[in-house]
Amino acid sequence: MSTYADLAAAVKDDVAATVYIKGKITGSTKIRIGSNKSLLGLDSTSSLTGFGLFVRDAKNIIIRNIAISKVPTGDAGGDAIGVQSSTNIWLDHLDLSSDQTHDKDFYDGLADFSHGADYLTVSNTYFHDHFKASLVGHSDNNGGEDKGHLRITYANNYWKNINSRQPLLRFGTAHVFNSVYEGGSTGVNTRMGAQALVESTVFKGVERAVLSIDSKEVGYAVTKDLILNGAISDAPKGTLNSVPYSYTLLGSAKVEAAVVGKAGNTLKLG
Repeated sequence: MSTYADLAAAVKDDVAATVYIKGKITGSTKIRIGSNKSLLGLDSTSSLTGFGLFVRDAKNIIIRNIAISKVPTGDAGGDAIGVQSSTNIWLDHLDLSSDQTHDKDFYDGLADFSHGADYLTVSNTYFHDHFKASLVGHSDNNGGEDKGHLRITYANNYWKNINSRQPLLRFGTAHVFNSVYEGGSTGVNTRMGAQALVESTVFKGVERAVLSIDSKEVGYAVTKDLILNGAISDAPKGTLNSVPYSYTLLGSAKVEAAVVGKAGNTLKLG
C-alpha cells in the first residue's frame, strides 16, 4: 500500500491479511486495524506521518518495520500506536517519534496500551524525540478492568531523548530486557501494584531509571544486571522474578552494541 485510502481500506475488517507498506504515507485521521492483520513495511523507507494506528477489541496483530511520526492529538489519534481491549499484539522493528519543540501534550504516546489489553510485545523498536513514550494502563481508577491483564514484554529496544514513560506501568506486569535508555527524566515507572522485571539493560544520562512515583499506590520491580551510570533505581522490591517463556539475555555489557543501530525499521522484507 502506498496511499492513505488504500491502507485504511485494507486493515479495517477482521479478515486475515498481510498488508505491505511502501514508501511514505501521510494523513490526518487515525486508522483502526481489525483482527488477524500483519502490517509490514517493505524496507526502511516505509513510514506513516501525521496519523496513528488504533487497535480496539481486536486480536492477533503484527505491526512491523514501519516508522510512525508526528501524530498530534485530535482526529489523528495522538498515539503513534494505541491498543485497547485487545490481545496478542506484536510490535517489532518500529521507529516511533515526534519532537520536543511542541508542548508536551501536543502529542500523546508512541505506544500506549490500556483497557485490559493483554499479551503484548514491543521488540527491536527505536523510541525517540518525544515527551511521554509508552503508557500501560491509562488511569489509577481502572483496576477493575486492568487487573490480571496488561501483560507486556519490552525487548531489545532503544529509547533516546524521551522525557518519561519508558514505560509507565499500572496494574499489569512488564518484562523489560536487553534495552538501552539514553537521556530522560524517568525510565521504568511502576505504579498501582504493577510488577516489573528489568534486566540486562543500560541507562545513560537518565535521572531515575526504575522508580515508583506520582500515583495513589506504588508499584514494584525486580532489577538484574543493570548499568545505571549514576541513575537512581529505587522502586520497591517486587516479586516478578521469572516469566513463563524462554528468552536470551545479552548481558548489559553487550546490549548497546547489539541494539543501537539495529532497533528501528531496519529490515528489508520485500
